[in-house]
Amino acid sequence: MTDKPHRRRNLLTNEWVLVSPHRAARPWQGAVETINEAPLPHHDPDCYLCPGNARSASARNPNYADTFVFPNDFPALLGEGGPTREDPFFQSQPATGEARVVCYSPDHAATFATLSPEAARQVVQTWCHHSAELGQRWAHVQIFENKGAAMGCSSPHPHGQIWASDFVPTLAAREDAAQRERPNLLADYAEAELKSGERVVESNDHWLIVVPWWAGWPFETLVIARDPAARLEDLSATAREALADILLRLTKRYDALFATSFPYSMGWHGAPHEFIDIQHWRLHAHFYPPLLRSATVRKFMVGFELLAEAQRDLTPEQAAQRLRAAL
Repeated sequence: MTDKPHRRRNLLTNEWVLVSPHRAARPWQGAVETINEAPLPHHDPDCYLCPGNARSASARNPNYADTFVFPNDFPALLGEGGPTREDPFFQSQPATGEARVVCYSPDHAATFATLSPEAARQVVQTWCHHSAELGQRWAHVQIFENKGAAMGCSSPHPHGQIWASDFVPTLAAREDAAQRERPNLLADYAEAELKSGERVVESNDHWLIVVPWWAGWPFETLVIARDPAARLEDLSATAREALADILLRLTKRYDALFATSFPYSMGWHGAPHEFIDIQHWRLHAHFYPPLLRSATVRKFMVGFELLAEAQRDLTPEQAAQRLRAAL
């Protein structure tokens, strides 16, 4: 690829990303993250997610031994929404839904990358089950994880969240429009990436992981189902096992890259449950890690990124090469 500035189009959102490879060597005098390398205990009596601990004035966790799911005590969505306003300048609409927390493990010191294969498979099964169950009542089910203080995570205990809503959120709607416009979009894109090989990080018979052509974050990855699945619950038993395995490999690569427990935000994008016509959808997940140069130097989406469009220095091809070499 060229080392000159150029733009790349995101196939799923139709947004553009400015790539500036020549800036990768610039000196860094910006913020440096503080990394706490002290090992965590396997059980923290002050953690509101650990087994047996109190969560709030009226809730206490059971002594769970594997994956544990409970209603979020401070949900962003409730059963009752606010008012509708049709004013041309001040529009609003009610938003309702429910939110759940998914504890991956009773081990406070664990992360997804350190789970056993059996525990990782159980997390995947939990995602699939709750996607199907909540999808019977809500328009959209968003499963995600914020890992690490750098991504605003309020607890180091290994966990993710599920927000189900009575509306289809903005990004899911954009991805739906792009895939409706070009059916088989992600299937065709996956085949093109496999043929190229430049941005491939991991693959097996059921899944492909790439640093996407349009990646905005330095070590962003896209996890694409190679089977024609539109939602998590569509996955076969074999594909679920293969997913747990490939996610373990990916997250271990992240940790090995800078020899740290790699922070990230990740989330699943499947066909919104409100829609009946979903033949154009292909299930996929996004990983957005903030680290740029080391465990202590992160990418900030500021200035041009906030006011114009996303921008990156390290090319996606360079990022994929570094991730492939990380293990």
